[in-house]
Amino acid sequence: MSAANFVLPYIDPIAISIGPLAIRWYGLMYLVGFAFAFWMANRRCDSSNGLWTREQASDLLFYGFMGVILGGRAGYVFFYQLPLFLDNPLYLFRIWEGGMSFHGGVLGVLCAIIFYAKKNQRSILAVGDFIVPLLPVGLGAGRIGNFINSELWGRVTDSPFGIIFHNAGPLPRHPSQLYEFALEGVLLFIILLLFIRKPRPSGSVAGLFLLCYGLFRIIVEFAREPDAHLGLLSFGLSMGQLLSLPMVLAGAALIAFAYCYNQPQKAQKA
Repeated sequence: MSAANFVLPYIDPIAISIGPLAIRWYGLMYLVGFAFAFWMANRRCDSSNGLWTREQASDLLFYGFMGVILGGRAGYVFFYQLPLFLDNPLYLFRIWEGGMSFHGGVLGVLCAIIFYAKKNQRSILAVGDFIVPLLPVGLGAGRIGNFINSELWGRVTDSPFGIIFHNAGPLPRHPSQLYEFALEGVLLFIILLLFIRKPRPSGSVAGLFLLCYGLFRIIVEFAREPDAHLGLLSFGLSMGQLLSLPMVLAGAALIAFAYCYNQPQKAQKA
């Protein structure tokens, strides 16, 4: 252990307590992500030359947020805790015990996009392109919540960047939550922000999101501690890496399809 290693102190998981109302850090980070998504969606609507209205964006975000919550919970249970579910199907609804999966959330948002597009007779690709630039800030905020809660920490390291988490033993570990914040939150947001400043073919923005997130997640997982009850799976990869591989392939295929068959769409200010 290096003398430079920082010891992360215990932080109360409850950020704000007002009488019987208790707001946890992770819930507060969700709120930050949702608030930013509404703000950025309104800005994109105002610069869309009538293609989107704030009311339409609000409806889409409502469906999207429901997709995040329901898909995220279902994904966690089916991807990471299937034996518990098979033993007790009611475990799916025990949300107070925690447990959300990003990849499940992606599937939930995809269902929301398809539902919204069909209901409003819009292109699924165009709807996806509108919503994905709103996501990275929320993803980054969620990783800060993981760090504050001292959860989803990284593997043991002798690097001076290692942090000692109070509930992960005495050895320093990679602060993989902060790596994910930097890549999946900050860098991904910047990439998408720059990309949408010019006209792009329909589907390319959503494809770029899938491609970049999948790559970033695969990279960070090499420093992140695998789930204790799963360990490393096929080819020495974690569950997060195996679930991210289809995202990379789907993103690359969607970008190729967009540039081969679709016309560039008008750029919108973020």
